Amino acid sequence: MSERTLDLDEFSDLIERPHGGLRRDAEERRSRTGLPAHALGRLDDLGEWLTAAQGQLPVAPVRTPRLVVFAGDHGIAESDVSTLPAGSAHTLVREALDGTSPAAVLANRFDVPLRVVDMSLDCDEDTFPEEISRHRVRRSSGRLDVEDTLSPEEAERAFRAGMAVADEEADAGTDLVVLGDLSVGGTTAAGTLIAALCGTDASVVTGRGGGDIDDLAWMRKCAAVRDGLRRARPVLGDQLQLLAAVGGADLTAITGFLLQCAVRRTPVILDGVVSAACALVAQRVAFRAPDWWVAGHVSGEPAQAKALDRMALEALVDQGVAVGGGAGALLALPLVQAAAQLGAELPVREEEEPRAAENGALDAT
Repeated sequence: MSERTLDLDEFSDLIERPHGGLRRDAEERRSRTGLPAHALGRLDDLGEWLTAAQGQLPVAPVRTPRLVVFAGDHGIAESDVSTLPAGSAHTLVREALDGTSPAAVLANRFDVPLRVVDMSLDCDEDTFPEEISRHRVRRSSGRLDVEDTLSPEEAERAFRAGMAVADEEADAGTDLVVLGDLSVGGTTAAGTLIAALCGTDASVVTGRGGGDIDDLAWMRKCAAVRDGLRRARPVLGDQLQLLAAVGGADLTAITGFLLQCAVRRTPVILDGVVSAACALVAQRVAFRAPDWWVAGHVSGEPAQAKALDRMALEALVDQGVAVGGGAGALLALPLVQAAAQLGAELPVREEEEPRAAENGALDAT
């Protein structure tokens, strides 16, 4: 085994919180629009969050968002824990690239470019163009219930690949990432990670997945999470070992991606239970990192609810979307864009006027 060269402790020093002073300035600026204090609801909070993330006031409109989707297969799918056959995630990727998946349709509607990153699809390396497969670590991840999903070397490569993708997006000028994932068996890995980090039993976190599995499949999924938990708990103190044990290449890459996005001050909209699990692992690495993310939607997975609660993140929309691929996060994108547009373009009054409003001279209608 080669010596590990990746020190996750460095992220705690590299990641800073979004500019708190500017967030307060944005709140004060909003008070000078003449609108009642809560007239815009959560859009005010979103606009202030973006102001702090961008480090500028007034906030700039979101102009170059990107949907980034990490893809991979999981060996645990061989245990029939999904409605899709094991090793079939490449068909989901093909639909996304052809523009026929729900997320691809929405991305086209919202004029958001789609990027797919193959981390561990169970198909030949030349199935997709090199731009998609160049970060690939292996062909499918191992079975989390009986073996490590990745070797230590593979885990580090996957984590660094996620970091590299974050750097590439930041360097390309992406001002907001919509995060997605495409996998078969990925929600089982996500549930295992969340159960381990939250100290809960398998049945508490195990949901029906994107395909609404039947009761027998749900019981098999519970058993897989239970067995994965036995392997995860001894390595809870080392997040990279934890990801290698039960996360797989795609979830490991997403964790590295989220942390490096925070380093590069790139805000992210999280999607469903997979991105929530990776965000929870990333929070263990650097407690300030979640300040750079918003939860896009409620997927209906109990594990996602536990992870978001642990990170004190409240989802923006709840439409019961469970198809993955970033579809739910894309539904939240117009809200974030609207908040930025309002923060950028609402006119503000002179300094004297808000004081009058505070004294009751301006009545809310």
